[in-house]
Amino acid sequence: MRLNVVLRYVGIILLVIALFMLLSAGVSYANNIDSGFYPLLLSSLLTALLGAFPLIFVDRVEQFSSKEGYCIVVSSWILACFVGMFPYLIWGGEFTPINAWFESVSGYTTTGASILVDIEALPRGILFWRACSTWLGGVGVVMFALLILPSLGTNKAMLTNVELSPMAKHNYHYKATMIAQILLLIYVGLTLCSTLGLKLAGMNWFDALTHAMSTVATSGLGTKNTSIAYFDSVAVEFVLIVTMLLASLHFGVIYATITGQRNNIFRSEVTRCYFAIVAIVIVCVTLSLYFGETYKTLPEAFRHASFQVVSLISTTGFATADTNLWTPVAIVLLLAVSIICGCAGSTSGGIKVDRFLLAIKTLRLRFSLQQHPNAVMRVRIDGNVLEDKVVNTAIAFIVAYFFALFAGTVIGTVCGVDIETSFTAAIACMGNVGPGFGEVNSMGNYAGLPVVVKFSSTLLMLLGRLEIFGLVQLFFLKWWK
Repeated sequence: MRLNVVLRYVGIILLVIALFMLLSAGVSYANNIDSGFYPLLLSSLLTALLGAFPLIFVDRVEQFSSKEGYCIVVSSWILACFVGMFPYLIWGGEFTPINAWFESVSGYTTTGASILVDIEALPRGILFWRACSTWLGGVGVVMFALLILPSLGTNKAMLTNVELSPMAKHNYHYKATMIAQILLLIYVGLTLCSTLGLKLAGMNWFDALTHAMSTVATSGLGTKNTSIAYFDSVAVEFVLIVTMLLASLHFGVIYATITGQRNNIFRSEVTRCYFAIVAIVIVCVTLSLYFGETYKTLPEAFRHASFQVVSLISTTGFATADTNLWTPVAIVLLLAVSIICGCAGSTSGGIKVDRFLLAIKTLRLRFSLQQHPNAVMRVRIDGNVLEDKVVNTAIAFIVAYFFALFAGTVIGTVCGVDIETSFTAAIACMGNVGPGFGEVNSMGNYAGLPVVVKFSSTLLMLLGRLEIFGLVQLFFLKWWK
């Protein structure tokens, strides 16, 4: 493997990040040069120097191997999180090294978990940088580089295949360049529409833009200590619910719907399954909250249940209520959707409803084969027969996913964290959801967790965002053939 080639392309991605830091510094400058201006300006300069250094000394390479492609993607994610610490560390405040690392990883992986006790104490420039980092992470730092760097040529196909979830590729029947254009159209389009909708719903332009960026990335990093509850607006919640649902759908299916193609939202079996889960869970949580007397009226229970269910299943993690106070039935259902989550090919995390549906069909197939051992049966989704390799990989992913949850829970309890907080924090970080229950509830934060637990939580975030095998495979490169 040619390390110099990896460093060159990682350097290009660092330059993209430096550009967004500079943009955030511009927001600080426009806000009367707030306290975030110099930290952001210095961070932008440092990141640009790190990115430019390999470009100066390493010649351009026309093609690279699969091994090098994997190294570029995974190294880009890790280094993006590392340089993302710079503005936080230089600004100071609550940002110790581990807190800055946690906040940076949480942003890039679109987890939306935070160590901040007082978010509103941050200057606008730093708040905008949080939104930029999570917006970049939502589309994928490597994929974003593909959108703006046509010079990569045939290397685009290599990086696209590494960056995309394996479960997402069946709906992207396009060349790498076309995939990048689809992502640009849907991602930026949703961001602009959401910004306008939130402005019309009553937010100011800054809050509207930052919340739109966070929502489309299904991150949940906001600008207020009490999240969306601060605005107490049905209109704001409605805009966010619509945006969260769309952002958690496969972008290729959204594009197909807009362009009138056959594999659209209304025909997709996965999408129908996803909407069915959302509807059923909302109804169950609403009834549980109403009959459990958490809320006095059915409309009020429905309002909060709808927002929280969509927020968690889309892995956005915004909050309008303290879910720690909800009924046990509601909490169990919210944990369930925090594990299943949205569709492959979206910005959401978790197991993905695609794998959930595949697992259910595989289980049903196994029962059928027990009754009819000589029958020839295959798993189908949208009428397409899935290869055994796809099915086996999906099942292996689910097993590995729950093993990671178990490991995260054990680490938390060993470090003295209560079982509720440890387990739900592992679910929230592994699924890139954000809030859990206990100390890390929807109105709480991760500030009080031990340093070891904070660090292990960031590993879970990276594992979830890189679909487990994408990160783990980096450590087995020398065995690749």
